[in-house]
Amino acid sequence: MKLLWILAQKEIRDGLRNRWIAAAIILLGSLAFALSILGSAPTGSVRASDIDITVVSLSSLSVYLIPLIALMLSFDALVGEFERGTMMLLLTYPVTRGQVIMGKFIGHVLILFMAIFAGYGGAIIIMTLLTDGSTEGWQAYAIMMMSSLLLGAVFIALGYLMSILVRERATAVGAAIGLWLVFVVLYDLLLFSVLLIDDGQLMSQQLFSLLMLISPTDSYRILNLSLFEGVSEAAGIAGIASEAGMSSALLIGVMVSWVIVPLTATLLMFQRREL
Repeated sequence: MKLLWILAQKEIRDGLRNRWIAAAIILLGSLAFALSILGSAPTGSVRASDIDITVVSLSSLSVYLIPLIALMLSFDALVGEFERGTMMLLLTYPVTRGQVIMGKFIGHVLILFMAIFAGYGGAIIIMTLLTDGSTEGWQAYAIMMMSSLLLGAVFIALGYLMSILVRERATAVGAAIGLWLVFVVLYDLLLFSVLLIDDGQLMSQQLFSLLMLISPTDSYRILNLSLFEGVSEAAGIAGIASEAGMSSALLIGVMVSWVIVPLTATLLMFQRREL
């Protein structure tokens, strides 16, 4: 564990030096603050209903931003080390390849943790102090922050997989962009296009729910927009998740699987790769 923490600290120091953490905090905090102001503008205070609206808005934005930030953190985590020749140097120390991957992963997740909880959490704290708002409805906001971190962990793991599969950093950039487009944009477009042209209604509700469940971004959306009654009513999807048989445990389990499988594949491929 000591070695893992040392490796994680290295990634955090790199994030601080490269201004990654500061940039992510400013970006996420600014968006959360702006959306909170818009939600409380009619009354001048943060109410439970305003927080529900903010959760809906931030969940929709996080689907685009959090995977992008995670991929930008992780796309060159391995291929970049190979190109610079620092990976061979790193492995001369008493550290295993598995510890290198897990140390990097812990470090990048902690960077994302700082960005999300300082950005999202700080914005809402400031809004509460400025408007003397209540703390009702904050459970949904807290779940949104934690699930955003989990979504980021998914794409950090996917970024590592892309980073070990390619041989050049430039290729990793293209792979990361392609990965983001597939999971965040193209998959849903394809899914809803099939649904629109399905005049004969050959696709059942169960099959459509299963196809949505496969995607980590859709699992994130459904989890945040259906777990709490106020949020689901604000999003206009009240009862949809329960009718489709999607429990919160199932949705979280799907997202956790999207962390474990790519990370395990990366570990196995890294063990077999020649330096």
